[in-house]
Amino acid sequence: MKLGEGVEAAIHCVATLSSVEANSTMPGAALAEAFGLSPSYLLKHLNMLSAAGILESVPGPSGGYRLAKAADSITLLDVVLAIEGRQPAFRCGEIRRNGPVKLDGSAYVKPCGINAAMLKAERAYRAALAETRLSDIVATFNREGDPRSLAASCAFVERHQRPRKPGSPKQI
Repeated sequence: MKLGEGVEAAIHCVATLSSVEANSTMPGAALAEAFGLSPSYLLKHLNMLSAAGILESVPGPSGGYRLAKAADSITLLDVVLAIEGRQPAFRCGEIRRNGPVKLDGSAYVKPCGINAAMLKAERAYRAALAETRLSDIVATFNREGDPRSLAASCAFVERHQRPRKPGSPKQI
């Protein structure tokens, strides 16, 4: 199974945003810069994450993106489904019915064994993603990541986050 490149970008962006201080934001352009991506390409995925309730998009000069909920309530499955959609990766087209010998529907009463096997694998894959929380990924990086990478990530977030303006209401 191959997931689109947007899934990797989305997971990295969500993980980065977990380090942004409460009620602060990070501009989409900064997130694109962090991963060497086109801002217009990344914006499409950030909007999908916002529509799914994973991110919050804050308008205005101090706007940008931030997590819409706590990192421990966001799973990798949430992110994958926001980007790839809810349809299974394998979609049976019942091509077994397309050969040169046309049989009536009674020959295909039993479900296709290939479709059943693929859907079983899909359930296992989704269950594994549902068990992995964003907070787990971040904690592992903080604990096991190369100290240079960790320092660079923290410095990038510090440099690019936009703090909440004084007097504006706290939200998260």
